[in-house]
This record gives sequence, C-alpha cells and structure tokens, in this order.
Amino acid sequence: MERQYTYDRNITRIDDVFPAEPERPAKPVGDAQNWLLIGSDARPGEKGFNRADSIMLVHLPADRAQVFFIGVPRDSYVPIPGHGTDKINSAYAYGGPKLLISTLEKLTGVRVDHFAALDFSGFIAMSKAIGGVEVEVSKETYDSANKITWPQGTVHLEGEKALLFVRQRYGLPGGDFDRIKRQQAFLRAVADKLINGGVLTDPFALNDFLGALTKSISVDSGVSIGTLRDLAIELRDIRGHSLVASTVPLAGTDTVKGASIVRLDEKAAKTMYAAIRDDKLDQYFEDHGGTSNTKQVN
Repeated sequence: MERQYTYDRNITRIDDVFPAEPERPAKPVGDAQNWLLIGSDARPGEKGFNRADSIMLVHLPADRAQVFFIGVPRDSYVPIPGHGTDKINSAYAYGGPKLLISTLEKLTGVRVDHFAALDFSGFIAMSKAIGGVEVEVSKETYDSANKITWPQGTVHLEGEKALLFVRQRYGLPGGDFDRIKRQQAFLRAVADKLINGGVLTDPFALNDFLGALTKSISVDSGVSIGTLRDLAIELRDIRGHSLVASTVPLAGTDTVKGASIVRLDEKAAKTMYAAIRDDKLDQYFEDHGGTSNTKQVN
C-alpha cells in the first residue's frame, strides 16, 4: 500500500484532455480500450506544448490476449481542427493533448479512452532500472546527428544509449518509419525483460522500474492507481510475442511548402480503423499483414 501511494503521487495527471462529448466517436466494443501514447522531450505543459516526437495508438482487445501498438508517423499530413491541414505532431504543439486527441479521433473514428505521455528522459531511468535490454540491429547504421555507430547484431541498450537509439532519425534507411520500429522494438524488449528477465520477481528491481516509470509518465485525470493496477492484472498473461506492432497504412512521402510530409493511404487506413473500432485487429492483420518485425530493426 505504501508503494502504491508513492507510485500514485509520482504520476502527473492532466485535466481536460478530451474533446466535448458530442464531437467524439462511439465507445469501443465491449471491454476493449484505446490509449494514445506519445513520447516527447518534456512533460505536457512544460514550456508550452512541444511537438509530439512519437505517437502511438495502443489497442487493448477485450480479451486482453494481445497488445497492439499502431504507430502514427509524426509527419503524417492530416486535417487539424481549426488549423487546416498540417503534420499531426503540430496538433500537440497547437493545442496539447486535447487537440491531438480530437485530430486523431476525427481522422480515424476511433475513440481514445486514455492518454499517456512519456518523457523521453524516462527511457534512461527505466532502462537502467532493469539493467538494460537487447535488440537486434539488421545492419550497421551511423547517426550523423549524434555521431554514433550502431553495429550489426545484438545491441545492449541502457541509459543514454537507449535514448539515442529510440530517437535516431538520420542515417536510417526508412527515416521516421524505422524510428517508429525502433521505439516499438525497445518497448517489446522492455516487456520481455520484465516478464522473462526476472524483474517481476525481484522486488528491488521492480520497485526501481516502477519508480522510474511513474516519475516520467503523465496521464489523463481519469487514470487512477486502481486503473493501472487492474490493467496490470488483466495483462498478466501477456508475453513478448503478444505485443503486435504496426503503423497506419502509408501512401509514401511528399513535400509541401518545402517541408517533408507523410501521406496516409486513406482507403487502406479506413479498413484498419474499422478493425480497431470493432475490436478485430487480430483478424485484420491475419487478412492484410502489415505487422512489424520488432525483433530485428535497422
């Protein structure tokens, strides 16, 4: 109880993150849940709202047998309520979580149940708390911005190195698309380490991890410690192979007014959005493919 109280006090909660109810899509089917997860350099509200560096729609099916991470490239060129058409990460800069949620809900027709923002510095603390994780790099890449070379093969990620890995953009063949895969691979590796690496059975390591996580995460005000505890219990049978990663269907890249953007494949995306709304993503991926191999990344 003391630990729960401490973790609860660590978490930052944000009021008024959801649009007005008449403007929102219908609630998910059954007990399914949709979380909007973003990663950024600062907590929401610190020095205004920075652009969201990473955007993922996390779908939890009603049976809790899997967790689906759907990456949305931050340069996706979409309609933003009140701001015309722009990169989706601009919505966060213009109006914080509320405008980003409104933008995503209008784009997809998918209702967001909860919002969570992870301060990227949290990657450092969390990776240290569990002794780092391993990912497989398919071929050597050079990050010119940070002057670091990632060798082919198994790479150990811990501390600052973990942050550099998930944030690399330059030098990756797929640019932002590969960065999304790296972030998904890191999350999968963390889940594997928690479940299979003995962290859950080591009270000291688990306490360090939960302390680092709760200090670096911000959630909507409707998320209580009970919400998180219940969710952890519901997902107790999840293993690394149960984490399914993908991105929204893409039509390619383009340039608008000198800025690089990402075009979404609207027709294919509508099919995915319907599968999320109907809680049938497992069937969608069986029929259409499109999942990412997060065991090996560029």
